[in-house]
Amino acid sequence: MQPITLLIAALPSLAAAAGSLGFALGAKNADGTCKTSTDYAADFKVIGAHSKLVRTYAADQCDTAKEILPAAKAAGFKVILGIWPDTDDSYKVDKAAVVKYAPQYKDQVYAITVGSETMYRGNFTGDTLLKKINDVKSAVGGAFKVGTADSWNKYQDGTADPLIKGGADILLCNGFSYWQGQTLANSTASFFDDMMQAFGHIQNVAGSLTDGPELWVGETGWPTGGSKYQNAVPGVSSAQTYWQTAICGILDWGVNVFSFEAFDEPWKPVSTGQDGSVADETHWGVWNADRTPKFPITC
Repeated sequence: MQPITLLIAALPSLAAAAGSLGFALGAKNADGTCKTSTDYAADFKVIGAHSKLVRTYAADQCDTAKEILPAAKAAGFKVILGIWPDTDDSYKVDKAAVVKYAPQYKDQVYAITVGSETMYRGNFTGDTLLKKINDVKSAVGGAFKVGTADSWNKYQDGTADPLIKGGADILLCNGFSYWQGQTLANSTASFFDDMMQAFGHIQNVAGSLTDGPELWVGETGWPTGGSKYQNAVPGVSSAQTYWQTAICGILDWGVNVFSFEAFDEPWKPVSTGQDGSVADETHWGVWNADRTPKFPITC
């Protein structure tokens, strides 16, 4: 591991200005029903005091593109639309939704991501994913930024090099000290180091600090409830500490960040990791499922 003080040289802006904040936003209500434009409007009313940008994961699921974009236009938000390429069918219907709705709301679509941690799960190689990214770029006529989101280590270890060399416009790097089983005391240092290794490798491959893909932290956060994961313990005070030290800290360094996530998703099933640890994603929101706040999120 390189010291963070050395890795800061890889930052795109060297703290010239604060980074931008966005939120990952689910497509379902607390009871598992699909959100409508009215539900998204209520989400935006809460989020809007802190950010005007959200990212989604599957444009066709729950008619996300159809429902979220009119609400985004009314609220002055921008949206990253997601395409889920894991199956031929999901790729086909999500791409069709993007092709249909994105041109109708050009000012609302910030970018399009093809896949979420598909290289991390081993679904696609970098070369295969690049073909899908370029296919989507062609389908939308080059009118939008297109890239992907994946775990930080898939950028650091060279798996994503074909995307960097092949013209992906935007890369979202996910990093969770919690899912690495880190203690809260070591969580911010671990997160910063992971991001700087990922960003540094991307910029080395791109050959430039400024001319490569647009870089974001695609997901990070700390759960307020659920089960302990190895040495990582959930809790409201811990989530607030992580927000202030990790998220606010890296924003201060000029890095763009998506918080995972805006609202709790109690409808999600609880899964179990390979080591038997419970992987609970129901309490990751900075707001409760009813949109009430858990803790202050000003930086």
